[in-house]
Amino acid sequence: MKWNHLAALAAIIVVSTLSGCASVQKADPGASDRAKVFAPLTDKAVVYVYRDEVFGAAIKMPVKVDDYVAGQTGPKSFLQLALSPGHHTIASLTEKDDTLPLDVEAGKTYYVWQEVKMGLMAARSKLHLVSADVGKAGVRKCDLLQTEAVTLRMPTAP
Repeated sequence: MKWNHLAALAAIIVVSTLSGCASVQKADPGASDRAKVFAPLTDKAVVYVYRDEVFGAAIKMPVKVDDYVAGQTGPKSFLQLALSPGHHTIASLTEKDDTLPLDVEAGKTYYVWQEVKMGLMAARSKLHLVSADVGKAGVRKCDLLQTEAVTLRMPTAP
């Protein structure tokens, strides 16, 4: 039984190595550098969702905020999101989706680490809210991704 597991693991490693890294749309280096200043916004919360690992490099992992797809992470990449104050749900869409409920305040910055995990048929992930020191260190190792809309405007209640 152990040999079967080792053979399967070796096959996954070989396929991952041969298939290369997931191709994601990165922002220009200047935008990435500006994002790493970690400047707060007065009327929004800034949320960094980052993936600072190379494990699972061949897999793109979509990130959703409430009902909006914010982007797809790849290895050593991050999303910088400006969110309206209030309750939001960050989701990592992988073999088994993971969600992180988050209450955010205007003028504050939050850091969410998207940890890559091994799944049965595909990669899985786990979202962690981390401290500013841990989050900044992780983001600094990554490149900013392009997003359709950096500021997600959430619908207001009637």
